[in-house]
This record gives sequence, structure tokens and C-alpha cells, in this order.
Amino acid sequence: MRDQIADALQAAIASGDKRRIATLRLVATALKDKEAAFREAGRGRPDAADMVSLLHCMLRHRQAAEEGFRAAGRLEEAEAERACMEMIRELMPAPVPTGEIEAACRQIVSDTGSKGLRDVGRCMSALKDRYQDKLNLIEAGVVMRGLLS
Repeated sequence: MRDQIADALQAAIASGDKRRIATLRLVATALKDKEAAFREAGRGRPDAADMVSLLHCMLRHRQAAEEGFRAAGRLEEAEAERACMEMIRELMPAPVPTGEIEAACRQIVSDTGSKGLRDVGRCMSALKDRYQDKLNLIEAGVVMRGLLS
């Protein structure tokens, strides 16, 4: 992912897209800060799941800013935030379709031999280990609870 961001930044610099350059520099800086925090904590380097989590956090902040700008009637700034969110989404792995999430949840339930709601935590842990940053764990949790209830 680091290479993808660096390549995208170089392409943006070559094209002269100032908004894209600023957004990608913001993402690169956030990732460097995350790496520094991991080193200080003695955890090595962040993995892909940690990076995706950081990008999700950045998206939530941008979404909150966009909603604030829209509420204040500052539509130009809101559209700028929307454009930044789209650039950040481009860096993230493609989301898994809902049908595949359900199939993955069914497979985990079968593999773990889970029977009821008290097994949700074990199933979610196995799901996270197997699919890491490929699944939306919030959506998968809803599906998992539905399967185990």
C-alpha cells in the first residue's frame, strides 16, 4: 500500500493536480505518523489492516467535515471534502460484495462449529484472521449475528 500511495503521489505531481497532491501527501504523512507510533510502542511496522483502518478513520473525519460544511451552507468546501474522500477510497482495497460476505460468514460458522449468539466473538475473530482488510467487519458482524441467532 505504501508503494501504491507513493506511485499515486508521483503521478499527481507529474499531472499538477494540486488537490490530489495535497490529499495524497496528507495520507502519506498519516501513514508515517502511524509507523512512528508503532515503532515507539515496539510493534514493528503497521500491516495492511492497520493502514486500511487508518484510511477508514480519515474517511470518517472527511465525512464529518463535509456534513458540517453542508449544514453551514458552504457547498464548495463540502464538495472539496467529497473529492478528497473519493481519492482516499481509491487507495483502499475493493469492498467485498454482500453475497460474498454472507458466504464467508457461513464458512466460518461451519468451520468453527458455532451454534449460537455466544459464539459470535469467536467467529468474528476467525473472520478477521482469515479475511483481514478485505471485509467490512461491521457489515459482517450483522450477518454473523443473523446466522447465529
